[in-house]
Amino acid sequence: MVSDAPRSPDGPVPGERVRHGTGVHSTRAFPTQGFPGHLDPFVLFERFYIDPEDGFPMHPHRGFEIVSYMLNGGMDHEDSLGVANTAREGDAMRITTGEGIRHSEFPADGRACNGLQLWVNLPRDRKDADPDYVDASASDLPTSDRGGATVTTVVGEDSPLSLHTPMEYLDASVTDAWEWTVPDGWSGFLFGVDGEGTVEESAFGVGDVAAFADGGTAQLRSDSGLRVVAVAGEPHDQPIQQRGPFVL
Repeated sequence: MVSDAPRSPDGPVPGERVRHGTGVHSTRAFPTQGFPGHLDPFVLFERFYIDPEDGFPMHPHRGFEIVSYMLNGGMDHEDSLGVANTAREGDAMRITTGEGIRHSEFPADGRACNGLQLWVNLPRDRKDADPDYVDASASDLPTSDRGGATVTTVVGEDSPLSLHTPMEYLDASVTDAWEWTVPDGWSGFLFGVDGEGTVEESAFGVGDVAAFADGGTAQLRSDSGLRVVAVAGEPHDQPIQQRGPFVL
């Protein structure tokens, strides 16, 4: 079981390489040695890389929600609800595991794929929610210019995806200076997807993570282009007890 100690690093830290039992490799933002524990309400976040011969066979989950967001290639999803869907670049999926669901994930078309996956805890009174699945194509997700950055809303205002936890999930391409605000009382983090720049004047690049445990504003800047995801949510103030694929 992973500790739920409410500790986040001071300043950006690099993600850590993780190899799953199925052979899939990921760059994990947290929990890691450099960023131990979770970030309530978030259980874990990582960028996954699935080679054509690898993937995740049918396996169970319960007690949390999953947001998968594709960066390159396609991923075939099947689950115990009878859903079969292929998510491609810019597409997103939300799974409410609730009282229990089984699903599989494999690269589509015999080609490698990579994307981002976020686990969000369910509040204790919703752990037994009915399992559910919703997907959104890239064209469904609103994109706007926000002064220094082009921002796609994966979860949040005007997105078709929502969770049991109030939160936002933004994909931002920073081309100058951009300010991102985490609401007071919320937890949030930035993760580097591509390029390089700075966060609060600290160097920030691919695989780096910067956490905000209780609101705050981050100043991002890049002269050459920096793509990040910016995720924030309202904490449940409940212990996160992760046991492998289950969050109790």
